[in-house]
Amino acid sequence: MPDAAERTLGRTLRAARARLAEAGIEDPALDARLIVEHFSGTTRTDAIASPDRLLGEAASNAIEAALRRREAGEPVHRILGFREFYGLKLSLSPETLEPRPDTETLVDMALPFAREAAVREGGCRILDLGTGTGAIALALLSQVPQAAAVGVDVSQDALATARRNAEQLGLGGRFVALESSWFAKISGRFHLIVSNPPYIRSQDIEALQPEVRGFDPRRALDGGADGLEAYRIIAAGAAAYLEDGGTVALEIGFDQKASVTDIFDKVGFGLIAAGQDLAGNDRVLLFGNRIKALQ
Repeated sequence: MPDAAERTLGRTLRAARARLAEAGIEDPALDARLIVEHFSGTTRTDAIASPDRLLGEAASNAIEAALRRREAGEPVHRILGFREFYGLKLSLSPETLEPRPDTETLVDMALPFAREAAVREGGCRILDLGTGTGAIALALLSQVPQAAAVGVDVSQDALATARRNAEQLGLGGRFVALESSWFAKISGRFHLIVSNPPYIRSQDIEALQPEVRGFDPRRALDGGADGLEAYRIIAAGAAAYLEDGGTVALEIGFDQKASVTDIFDKVGFGLIAAGQDLAGNDRVLLFGNRIKALQ
């Protein structure tokens, strides 16, 4: 641990940046800032206005421990214990996928359908399959006050995290976390079914970035031999739980648009819309019944 003279905010930030750069971290300046600000309780304004501010021993120790974890390859948001998604602060846990900006595309594309249902029906019922942190469902609830959601997962850890996030965001009264393998314990019908299912081919997981394969839960990544197992399950079950005129909104792998569209087409769903992520890759597909899709 540095001595008191070295524990100023400015020196701590510079040293953290240098360490993470030396460790080969992709964005050492950002990660250093996130770690130092979080564990010292400071802000960017503090770093500019008060670089000579002394940090306490406890804060310095916490920063040191966090830097060691980051140098070892642990993702910065896992270290912080939360990630921002669609303007919401979401807690993470070991069995939740870390929500990423590309998934915000799914929320953007599903929102008009949720709002339309809320206006038409006086409310919107949402089913989030594989809810994890609750990111997709909670983002939609934050934007549609008349909506309510059921988030299902097979992981008790994930469900506890999703419940906690809902409560912390003031959305607990409109969100139910339910242990279920896909549709197994679902009852009723929904205006919108959403999911970011596992879609990585089993044999491709070891080729993922170390930060993903080493820290995201494998069952949230592994989509089976061809990466399409979850889509077959969702396609086979969706009609029994979707209201007339309802919509299914899914995140997909960058090369899965044709395959997933074909899976849904075979069970009577037509493609309504497709969206691309921040890098211009196919990332989101929306399906409805064939009549709606052709209108």
